[in-house]
Amino acid sequence: MLTVSQLYIYPIKSLGGISVSEVNSTDRGFEYDRRWMLIDEHNNFLTQREFPAMALLQPALTSDGLRVVGTKQDSDFILIPFTPATNDRIATNIWGVPCTPLHVSDEADKWFSEQLQTQCRLVYMDDDTQVLISESYNINNSLTSFSDGFPILMISEASLDDLNSRASEVLPMNRFRPNLVINGAGAFEEDRMKEFMINGVVYYGAKPSARCMITTIDQSSGAKGKEPLMTLSKYRSLNNKIYFGENVIASSTGIIHVGDELTILKTKETIFQP
Repeated sequence: MLTVSQLYIYPIKSLGGISVSEVNSTDRGFEYDRRWMLIDEHNNFLTQREFPAMALLQPALTSDGLRVVGTKQDSDFILIPFTPATNDRIATNIWGVPCTPLHVSDEADKWFSEQLQTQCRLVYMDDDTQVLISESYNINNSLTSFSDGFPILMISEASLDDLNSRASEVLPMNRFRPNLVINGAGAFEEDRMKEFMINGVVYYGAKPSARCMITTIDQSSGAKGKEPLMTLSKYRSLNNKIYFGENVIASSTGIIHVGDELTILKTKETIFQP
């Protein structure tokens, strides 16, 4: 039986993740997932590619908003209310897709700029801020959050086990920053899931996820290494891209939980050899 074994959200793009026992699966991915984002002075988004220390900023959801703990000590934190302090919109983009999120506050800008030692601003994706998925994979004008192209990333535990059996070091799942982790599937069986259902919510497997150097950053220390890209390049590479995990789109909404059964409704061919 295939089941949901782990669920994660990453409220601020490229910051630390939160393990949760259930999520509200919305029209643009999991609720609170990548609804905030840091941008630089030129309104370009920041990621761990340039600022590995972003991995060390750890968010937590509270009843009052998002609490983010700094890199220096636990007593150094900021509380970001769910409603931004301004109505100002800032024109930015996600990999060329334009959007105009809300500026959160000057206080948040100052705190994050000090933490990362670079001038930046925090923006928020309200419901009026919409980013469409690429037309090549879009289903009924599907939306995404501030994620890279798709709202949900799914990985099978068996796929990570397969990688770790080949790699020079054993890597944790958080290296790949998934939203949905499944158990009971074979290695890379997620590649073949065209349509599946969890607790009545229907999802579509859009395409395998092309991975970048963020996967080489230790999420607990910010240190960079060579794995997993060094090993994945030997058997999960195609057209100069390295793939691990499946990009997923939801066609309906609802609550899903750790432990829920996953039912495959339709399958597809994989771009990789078994």
